[in-house]
Amino acid sequence: MEEKLEDKIDFKNKFIKFYHSNKVKFIIFCFILILIVIAIFIIKQINESKNITLAEKYVQAEILLSSNKNEKAKQLYEEIILSKNKFYSILALNTIIEKDLISDKKKIIEYFSTLEKSTSNKDNKDLIILKKALYFLKESNTQESKVLLKNLIENNSNLKKIAQELLDR
Repeated sequence: MEEKLEDKIDFKNKFIKFYHSNKVKFIIFCFILILIVIAIFIIKQINESKNITLAEKYVQAEILLSSNKNEKAKQLYEEIILSKNKFYSILALNTIIEKDLISDKKKIIEYFSTLEKSTSNKDNKDLIILKKALYFLKESNTQESKVLLKNLIENNSNLKKIAQELLDR
């Protein structure tokens, strides 16, 4: 029993001695830890704010599109695509293609490339590639479409079945 009490006192003394000899380091460590937590919180708030702004722009573009103000809607959709948001950029490009807001094929392909580069998630990247292949099919560029679909199949994508069905047509 005395040994345990002595060990506790000895540990306490060692800890106090360690603290006093490293007080500056301990304070700096705590300060840096607090700064990191604050920085993470601020970054999270900024990202959330950007996401809300993009959502509002997307809704505004949809309203403009339904009001037949296609040029203004197109500008908002392009802004959203260039923001490289994981969710809204893909939706904006889909809407541009569906509603034929941009007739310049090179520009649409450039947007596809922008989205491919900005996406790190394999499933999202595969989805963008599939949509690009479908766009090429729509534009009668079957050769380019076949290359993209074969790449999806070879890379063992989750969209492998869909790509195979499209190739078999």
